[in-house]
Amino acid sequence: MPETQASQRLPGILADIVRTKTAELAELRPRAKELERAAEVAEPPRDFAGALARPDHVALIAECKRRSPGAGEIRPGLDPAALTKGYARAGAAALSVLTDRDYFGGSLADLAAAKGGTPVPVLRKDFTLDPLHVLEARAAGADAVLLIVRILSDRMLSALHAEANALGMAVLVEVHDRAELARALELDPEIVGINNRDLATFKTDLGTTLELLEDVPDDVLVVSESGIRGSDDVLRLGDHGVDAVLVGETLLRAPDPELAAREIATVPRRERVRG
Repeated sequence: MPETQASQRLPGILADIVRTKTAELAELRPRAKELERAAEVAEPPRDFAGALARPDHVALIAECKRRSPGAGEIRPGLDPAALTKGYARAGAAALSVLTDRDYFGGSLADLAAAKGGTPVPVLRKDFTLDPLHVLEARAAGADAVLLIVRILSDRMLSALHAEANALGMAVLVEVHDRAELARALELDPEIVGINNRDLATFKTDLGTTLELLEDVPDDVLVVSESGIRGSDDVLRLGDHGVDAVLVGETLLRAPDPELAAREIATVPRRERVRG
């Protein structure tokens, strides 16, 4: 069984997702050797962290997501290959692909479509609970994985971070508050994602990023996630030195996601300044 934070500490939907992902592991374990072989012959990981290090402007991680528990269907009939090719043309530094099936309607096939059609690095965005999930991501061609601090014990967080690094992958370590950030920084991470959405209430506040940013070392890349509605929000974040933004629903609900991505991908960034 994967070692996670106690489910009673998690808000309802997150606890449900963790239970589902835990059950899925039982199906994955018999495939461990197969995944090891696939990971060994996979294309070498693209430089996800390097793609986000753009001193002059805020890097865009553009997301491919079919639906979510909170928003329902987001873009019916989504074509992952066409969508992500448009993102790449628009100047997105990297891609994020939701691969969870039951709650987000995604799959590893979506990730493969995105990776095969663009030259930019791809993050597997899912609820990573076990080293097998990391191995599965690498076998599928992912260049980076998401680790959500809230759902992992310190021991498992460290083990998953080490596993991803051993496979040459980048890690986006996601936090929402100061306690989670302190735990994340124990890993000496290259990238920290600050989720502006409170997973207990689903409310978003960009101030979450700006507040936590003060405690992040200058050599750690900061990605602001959730609640980013357009270029004005990105400009606000960039003015405070945020390195990158991960944007999904705003792009996916736009009449032309490529055009919407282009407007966000060119927002200037200032160097981080301590208060």
